[in-house]
Amino acid sequence: MRYSALVTTERPTRVLIIDDDRKLCALIRDYLAPLGFETAAAHDGPSGVEHAISGNCDVVILDVMLPGLDGFEVLKRIRQHSEVPVLMLTARGEETDRIVGLEVGADDYLPKTFSTRELLARLRAVMRRTCRPSPSAAADAPASEIVVGELRINSDARVAALGDRPLTLTTIEFDLLESLARARGRVKTREQLIESITERNYDVFDRSVDVHICSLRKKLGDESANPRFIRTVRAVGYMFINPDEP
Repeated sequence: MRYSALVTTERPTRVLIIDDDRKLCALIRDYLAPLGFETAAAHDGPSGVEHAISGNCDVVILDVMLPGLDGFEVLKRIRQHSEVPVLMLTARGEETDRIVGLEVGADDYLPKTFSTRELLARLRAVMRRTCRPSPSAAADAPASEIVVGELRINSDARVAALGDRPLTLTTIEFDLLESLARARGRVKTREQLIESITERNYDVFDRSVDVHICSLRKKLGDESANPRFIRTVRAVGYMFINPDEP
């Protein structure tokens, strides 16, 4: 089940910064505090993992270069226990770092030359994509469910299951799955998918959509050569199909 990052007026949004640059951590803390964020910091990989999986944060800002464990290994260990949203910082902003981070389970990435305003925009976008209503509110609202074969997607609860098996999806994977399933039988281009799942502009050649689709296929038990749900339309995009229909 997707991590529930519930933002209410009862408490501030809790941000965990995992970065060995203490000055940068202080800068982020001083910028976010007046805007209603509560920040904590960890300055090495092992302590970052411990803090992140404790359940005491709503979103994590994670640097790639860390002592003890690098950011990719930290993210792998976090994902073994938690689906807390993770915004990765890359020193160079290179495509390789971004792709590896997305493959491991990052929700977004940001080059370390970011401005504080861009950081805030990314944080808010990640929180909006991961925020869910409280259990009582969800119980009062009618379920919005998509059923395709044995796949069931509940848009209100933001959960999906394949038969009796719940699917553990990242925020973007769930949004991709929902977007494709709602348009089943129709081709969606990468640009259309990017527009439907994000609030920022990617380079149209960015491979992030393909990375997320690959991960999503694995979780659905799909094979790219003989897909049950997600079919590749060469040079165009992807199409969601119903395995029970010819």
